[in-house]
Amino acid sequence: MTDIYSIQNEIYAEGFDLLCGVDEAGRGPLAGPVCAAAVILPRGFVIPGLGDSKAITEKRRETLYDDIIAAAISYGIALASVSEIEEMNILNATFLAMNRAIGALEPAPELALIDGNQSRGIEFPCRTFVKGDANCALIAAASILAKVTRDRHMRALAEEYPEYGFEKHKGYGTAAHCEAILTHGATPAHRASFLKKLYAGRTDRG
Repeated sequence: MTDIYSIQNEIYAEGFDLLCGVDEAGRGPLAGPVCAAAVILPRGFVIPGLGDSKAITEKRRETLYDDIIAAAISYGIALASVSEIEEMNILNATFLAMNRAIGALEPAPELALIDGNQSRGIEFPCRTFVKGDANCALIAAASILAKVTRDRHMRALAEEYPEYGFEKHKGYGTAAHCEAILTHGATPAHRASFLKKLYAGRTDRG
């Protein structure tokens, strides 16, 4: 079993005192914003049951969200809107949301630990970790904050656009969601550039 505290402990041992974890939720969906979170937790603090947000039940994520918020020295949660995703593409919009989240931290971290393998758009000192949300406690905590926040946002959109089932799939391209788009059309909450293949498939079927 992976010790999810080992990565950050090794970095603390290099002489760093203030680290934050950073992760995003919502890069792949057809609708809704991308959400990023950054969090600084007390050094040595352990949150039982912490792990990759995608591998935890929704109910458990909500509980962990409250635990992380209560324990955090500082946290930042930020969105990049659908219009920003369309304007600058999803990768750059993700970096934008991450920069907003990190920039909201007070005090500022010495180093940001970021899930993934790309950091060229990050404006702060950072290191990337592939599968960091499953292997690093600080990143896992950020993944919980981002995922819960975005899911709440999509449930709110479901009330505005009840035909699309956002509360169930959170904007991902499920069969039911795709069918709803083809039946009712896209909403302002949909990412037009993400729908091209769906519409092309409809054309191909004649």
